[in-house]
Amino acid sequence: MGKTSQLDSSVAARFLLGFEGNSLTGEMGALLEQGLAGVAIFPRNFSSLEGLRSFTAEIRRAAGQPVLVGMDAEPGGPFSLSEPFTQWPAAADLGALDDAALVEQLAQAIGTELRAVGVNLNFAPMLDLHVHPGSPVTSERSFGSRPHQVAQLGSAFLGGLSKQGVLACAKHFPGHGDAQVDPHEELPVFQGAAARLDGMELVPFAAAVAAGVPAIMTAHILLPQIDPRWPATLSRKMLTEMLRERMGFRGVILADDLGMGAIRKRYGIGEAAIASIKAGSDIIMICHDASAVEPALQAVKGARAAGLFAESEWQASGGERVASERGTHPMGARRRRGNHEDEFGVARCRRMRRASRPRCRNPLPHRPRPRQVAPSPFLQIRRFSADRGLKNRATWNHGRAG
Repeated sequence: MGKTSQLDSSVAARFLLGFEGNSLTGEMGALLEQGLAGVAIFPRNFSSLEGLRSFTAEIRRAAGQPVLVGMDAEPGGPFSLSEPFTQWPAAADLGALDDAALVEQLAQAIGTELRAVGVNLNFAPMLDLHVHPGSPVTSERSFGSRPHQVAQLGSAFLGGLSKQGVLACAKHFPGHGDAQVDPHEELPVFQGAAARLDGMELVPFAAAVAAGVPAIMTAHILLPQIDPRWPATLSRKMLTEMLRERMGFRGVILADDLGMGAIRKRYGIGEAAIASIKAGSDIIMICHDASAVEPALQAVKGARAAGLFAESEWQASGGERVASERGTHPMGARRRRGNHEDEFGVARCRRMRRASRPRCRNPLPHRPRPRQVAPSPFLQIRRFSADRGLKNRATWNHGRAG
């Protein structure tokens, strides 16, 4: 990452960045001081729980204000956290169990561990349907292929995170389970029409919106029957017209890493960042290419100065949605009662979830077993894992650092 120039804080607030190393660089520290929305942490950034907790504390000190600290903590699979974090079964195995109450408790345990190390944003749950058996993206990461089942389990997952004061980020809108290409490498293409999306891929996202999900991450996928020009991450038809206006989403839209091959091989980083913000993204993610950060920042800064963004949308994104979601209590501290308890927007999400229940169909209701014979849900996972020969263990580690 090169030397960063002075930025308007509203420009810095439109980016969430990743970087190499287990301590802040001078450039990252400067960006945090200037109002950077957040930092994405990966296994490359820490070697111990104590180190991770110290690292997240360093990030918050540098920011001097509430800041998003995000990680991929899916339940099992390639985007889960390695030991000493608890090793859970993958989403596909949880889908086979088809127990929403169990998924909610598991997500709550994940949230406990994330809070213990100072992480306040989980890039999960993944709501893509596993439609194509050869998909390189969804095979073990998806809850399944049935829209209403994925909707129920995904909503349960985000509810469990919310109970621990951790923001959920549903991904990848509008879903790319039917694609056969990995967007990390190339641009997937979905040939279905809007009616197909409405009846399949969008069902889990609609449920998440009704449940009050605070953030949704975009998919780098082209839908030529809906927008033949722009991939979803850069498409106003998808992000503003469909997600915001049709589906009523009022939370934060995160553009998935613009350094992925699906975008990087077709657009310059500055062009992509500007297009994504104009399409409706609130936060741009650049996680693995340090050389792309400064050009993206300067491109957005120049576009802002040139009046390329509608002022009302710019203020709504940077000033309202992002600020409301990153305003959090100190991670790892005991949650306080009263007004301080909801510095993270958790109570608001709960109210929205309760209000939505009478209007939402629940095609797969959970039927609890009688209390006197109900086994521990985590014992259920252990038995299921043993039956399937899974390597993942599922003990409920409460996530105490060290």
